[in-house]
Amino acid sequence: MTHYRISELADTVGLSRSTLLYYEKQGLLKGKRQSNGYRVYSDKDLQRLRLLLKLQAGGLTLKECQACIEAKVDKALLSQRLTALDAEIAQKQASRELLAALLGQGKLTDWHTSVDEIAPDAHLDWLIKQGLSKKDALRLKWISKDMNEHEQYMADFMKVFEALDRWGPGSEADTIKALSSVPFAPQKLLEIGSGKGLATMVLATKTQASITALDNEDTALARLKQLAIDAGFNERIEIINADMTEIPFAAESFDLLWAEGSAYIMGVEKALHSWKPLLKDNGVLVLSDLVWLTESPSQETIEFWKQDYPDMRDVATRIEQAEAAGYRVLNSFTLSDDSWRSYFEPLNVRVQQLLPQLPDSAALQAIAKEIRLYQRKLNEFGYQFFILQKV
Repeated sequence: MTHYRISELADTVGLSRSTLLYYEKQGLLKGKRQSNGYRVYSDKDLQRLRLLLKLQAGGLTLKECQACIEAKVDKALLSQRLTALDAEIAQKQASRELLAALLGQGKLTDWHTSVDEIAPDAHLDWLIKQGLSKKDALRLKWISKDMNEHEQYMADFMKVFEALDRWGPGSEADTIKALSSVPFAPQKLLEIGSGKGLATMVLATKTQASITALDNEDTALARLKQLAIDAGFNERIEIINADMTEIPFAAESFDLLWAEGSAYIMGVEKALHSWKPLLKDNGVLVLSDLVWLTESPSQETIEFWKQDYPDMRDVATRIEQAEAAGYRVLNSFTLSDDSWRSYFEPLNVRVQQLLPQLPDSAALQAIAKEIRLYQRKLNEFGYQFFILQKV
């Protein structure tokens, strides 16, 4: 019969001497001590140890391995271990997928969305540290949602919108309706997120205010500048390329702030607080935002906007937020169907023009999906104007 000293047994199974001593202390091994003081182990001990290691490879603890060796296998215990192992494997796979995506080998859309829900400011700072400008970081958060695809996504996205004057739902009639709720004739007006200037032209026509139009998209501002020149408003409209999160004006510079469909970029609740100091006493903020119009939207609509606009709220919640931020609600109304048609009908035509050229474009596919949702589910959501007075 072959006998092994503890060091020989350790070498045979690939474990350390100290590990075998620990196993012996736990009763997993039972070597015999010779008269010279050395422990020796038999072939039976070696095979028992090898069986233990095979069982341990299944994720069992040492005590559980011992129980399986010395008695009938506890299937309930094995079932628990299998469930735990499956959960661990799933976690490891998720970890691998995230690491691969961070290396540019997969999609990050869901990850960006989840991080933005729980840590929006930290997410924005992190994106900037990855080399994105603040403008691109904000666009990634709300438009492309994947830093691996951001550059191509935004190129396709801008290709769609460069040919369109309207970049969101709205109409001259609804702009005038909102303006009619402002209880004074504005003198100093700041438009935040002017886009190509469709609302700017209405405000310039219907007021005598000195207007500052702010946006950070050069092509949009170039179009706005030409519209102002053509309409003879270029001396009354100052055009500023700046970020809405860092508006370069002193406190109480304006009596009217106007933001059609743009506050979501920095977050409506944050905008309510951040922009308020710019208003003079009793000044007014007018903004429009996408809201829920029903208490029971379809699951399809919920899932879509959970991905595209997770901060979407109902009208009552936005009003509560405005009042908590120190505003009095002067009026609130839902944009008309004409405001949606004036946006989505030209957009749909443009998408259909480009799809043959860009059949695999993620941006075009996302826009087309939103159009289909609008066509079938518009009664569940809409844009809402809020006319809010600083108190």
